[in-house]
Amino acid sequence: QVQLVESGGGLVQAGGSLRVSCAGSGGYVLTMGWFRQAPGKEREFVAAVSSFGSTYYADSVKGRFTISRDNAENTVYLQMNSLKPEDTAVYYCAARTRGVVSMRGENYPFWGQGTQVTVSS
Repeated sequence: QVQLVESGGGLVQAGGSLRVSCAGSGGYVLTMGWFRQAPGKEREFVAAVSSFGSTYYADSVKGRFTISRDNAENTVYLQMNSLKPEDTAVYYCAARTRGVVSMRGENYPFWGQGTQVTVSS
């Protein structure tokens, strides 16, 4: 059973940067991604990366966030720059064993516990 553990969240001022990481264990996954959920809002797709390195982003984070992965370590990273208060959310790592990237959370069977990212204005 694949397990995902996130780290790296925290509090940052608007305009600042944070990097969150997600380490996978218990099996190899082909697609890894990040979703987020703000209080009172639905979970939304943030970014995903295939095992070949193809990346996909939500329009709201394009140009500010960068997703990358280390296949040898089964780890995915999300570098977040120019953070805005509206980026405040719990960020969840997700993974699937299929190589086709999906922006739908229901297509990811494996999830981390989440890490809080708070951006102050």
